[in-house]
Parts: sequence; structure tokens; C-alpha cells
Amino acid sequence: MVNRSLKTKLFGSSGVRGVVNADLTPILATKIGLAVATFSKPKKAIVARDTRVSGLMLENALVAGLVAGGADVYCLGIVPTPVLAYLTRTLKADSGLMITASHNPPQYNGIKIFGKDSLAYGDESQDKVEKIIESESFVLANWRNVGEATYIDESDSYVEMIRKTMKLSKKWHIIIDPGCGATYNLAPKIFKILGCKAVAMNAQPDGLFPARSPEPDEESLKPLAEIVQELEADVGIAYDGDGDRVAFVDEKGDFMDFDSVLAAYAAYLVESSVEKTVVTNVEASMCVEKMVESHKGKVVRTRVGDVYVAEAMKKHKAVFGGEPCGAWIHPKFHYCPDGILSSLMLLKALEEKDESLSEFTAKVPKYQTLRENVTCKNQAKHKVVEKIGKQLKTVFSKYVEYSTVDGVRLALQNGWILVRASGTEPLVRLTVEGESLKTAKEIMAKGVSLVKELVGEMEK
Repeated sequence: MVNRSLKTKLFGSSGVRGVVNADLTPILATKIGLAVATFSKPKKAIVARDTRVSGLMLENALVAGLVAGGADVYCLGIVPTPVLAYLTRTLKADSGLMITASHNPPQYNGIKIFGKDSLAYGDESQDKVEKIIESESFVLANWRNVGEATYIDESDSYVEMIRKTMKLSKKWHIIIDPGCGATYNLAPKIFKILGCKAVAMNAQPDGLFPARSPEPDEESLKPLAEIVQELEADVGIAYDGDGDRVAFVDEKGDFMDFDSVLAAYAAYLVESSVEKTVVTNVEASMCVEKMVESHKGKVVRTRVGDVYVAEAMKKHKAVFGGEPCGAWIHPKFHYCPDGILSSLMLLKALEEKDESLSEFTAKVPKYQTLRENVTCKNQAKHKVVEKIGKQLKTVFSKYVEYSTVDGVRLALQNGWILVRASGTEPLVRLTVEGESLKTAKEIMAKGVSLVKELVGEMEK
């Protein structure tokens, strides 16, 4: 099982993830623990999990590997991923390991690894851990030096950090939907401590996620939207399975487009900050640039994946970063996307602007986004993407910016086109955004035509 996974690369942009007892087994979890202990030689490691039914099984296996490698392990139980990341730094641990599959369905689980600075392992560190697993070059501790495992409850440290740094002047009426995930306890508690009138739904921990999908999108949050309307609340707030993503419903009961909220908040921060750089990924809407640049800010784009956003934020000393899926990073606190913190920061912004959520996002321009897939054999898809850049630059000769950080992305005067190879399927994916639907369709038609032509040549 391990060898099959490794051939397709064990680690992705969010650590190891797969179907439990098919891709991700307790045997593999133990090897990951041993490999992390071998690679980083942690004296102190902390481990946490979300509410998934397989969490405790994988925790026991992961801890066994870490302890066998000589690490003392402190188990936090069920806490959100950002809490694990924050505590890795504040408890002066050498490594933090989170057992979660984030927004994926309940049959999935995963392991995400953080360093002592609260930053998730990037490609270089993940590759080194992967090589240790592949070669089975584990270093086992002498029997006298085997580590110890201890259960601790340190979530109050995170709550206290929020209480000390966040003050809300308005008594917000909010509906919170943790979706039976890892924020089930902390989110309602924190909002109540800060003086909000907080009504919680789906706030019982249940790793089968019976109430809704662990991914908080427009479809899964329809019941939340209805309750916000019924109870005339100020805002609805929902989290994914492990609490690193947040989604919002405005006071009218309308689901807030991820790109629009990201752009509005980024512009608000840039307007009031000395630092003017914001980081997002290649798939985010150009409304982010329009809003940030209107306040003399700059947008840096990265590959898709919060770890790449976090690394670029550190490098460019960015004031803020995020992806258009509700994963926002606040470097003043730590470098992991944090749903609870993000929702509080947004409420603070609304207070300072004296605006409702719908008013706050009303200034963000709306563009048309289209997505299409072109079937292409796995062995050819990366070659197609490598060759497409030259063709696109010829067809769209008046392009504004050309990027190859993740696939090929061309920014145009009236939109943009992104061509990427699928990481999991025999497909080349095209994403297009235009100032109008007509423009977006024209860009997409040209892009699809070029990709199909190249695919045909490659597969002859």
C-alpha cells in the first residue's frame, strides 16, 4: 500500500491525505511518525485531530512512531488545525502533527505536519520525510530513550490569546455552524466570551458529518442561510471539518462569494497598514488586484495550496494572505489559515467601517468565471502545459503578465486564463475569468482550441 501511494507522491500541498484503510492506514501513520522523528529529531512534538471517526486510530499509530523515534508527544485531543499550529509555536514544540482531511468527505483522513514556527512543511521538508519512508531508513531510539506520550488540554491558551487581542464593541447576533467538525466547542465559546449573541447549529462532534458536508460551500450552507434570515441575525459563520476555512452568509441570508470577501478584507487591511503586500493563489479572481491596487497595494500570486501562500507571505513580509476557499492567514498571529480568527477579524473590520457584510463587499467588482477540462493522458498532460505558454502568448499577444508558478497563467487587459495539469486525473484544466460573460467565453474558446490541438499532437 505504501509503495503504491509513493509512486503517485505521498505528500500533497496539504500533507498526506487519502481514504482510510485504503490509502491511509495505521501502518503508514506509524511510518510517518517515525520518519518525522528521524528527519527533524524532535524532543517535543504535539499531535491533534479533528472529529473524524478514524482520528483516534490514526493518532495512536502516529504517536507510536514518534515515541519510537525518541520524541516526547503531547496529545491535544480534538482541536482545530490552527489551534495545533499556534500551540506548536507557543508551547515551543519542535513539530506539530494534525490528523485531518479538512473539507474532504468522512471516509478520508490525513496528516499535516508543522514546524516550530507554525508554518506547515513545504515541498522540501515533505520530500525528505517521504524519502525516509520510501527507503525505510528510520532511526529507532534506544529502549532507554523511547519517548513518552501525555494527554494535555491547552486550548485555553488559544482562547486567552483571542480574548487579549480581540475586542468587539458591538453585540453581534451571529449564527455559527461548525458542521460537527473540530470548531464545535471553541467557536461558540470564543464568540460568547467576546460578548456576541451566538446561536450554534451542528455543534455536536460527529466524524460522520451527518448535518452537512465538511466543505462549507453555498449548497451545504443553505440551512444556515435560512436560519440567518429567520432569526434576523447580523451574519452567519461556518467552518470546514478542521476549522482552517471559514465561509460567510450576510445579513440578508445570501452566501458570500469567497473571492469577494477575500478581496474586500484584503483591501481594508492594505488601506490601514504600512505593509501593502497581499498574497493569494493563481486561481483567485482578479477582483483581488482591483481592490488591493486601488489602495496602492500589491498582490503576489502563488501555487494553489495554503503552504505556498504562507511561504510567500513570509518571504514578502505580507500583511495578509488567503485562498478563495475561505483559508485566510494572519501573520501577526501565526502562519496557518485560521477560520475562527478570520471570522473575528472580519467582524472587527465591519465595526471599524460601520458597515454590514453586504455593504462591505458591495464595492468589489463582479467578474465571470468559467472552468473546462480537456481529457489528456497522464503521461502527456504536463508536456501539454509546458508547451501551451508559447501558443497562448501568440494568440493573446497583448497580455499584461505571464506566470508559470502553477501551470501557465496569462493576465489580460479584460481577464485571465489559467491552464494546469490535474494532479489526480488524466485532464488538463482551464480556468478563465472575464469582465463579462462574452469576454470569458471568447478567452475560453481560444484556450480550449489550443489545448485540444496540442493534446492531439501529443497523442498521435
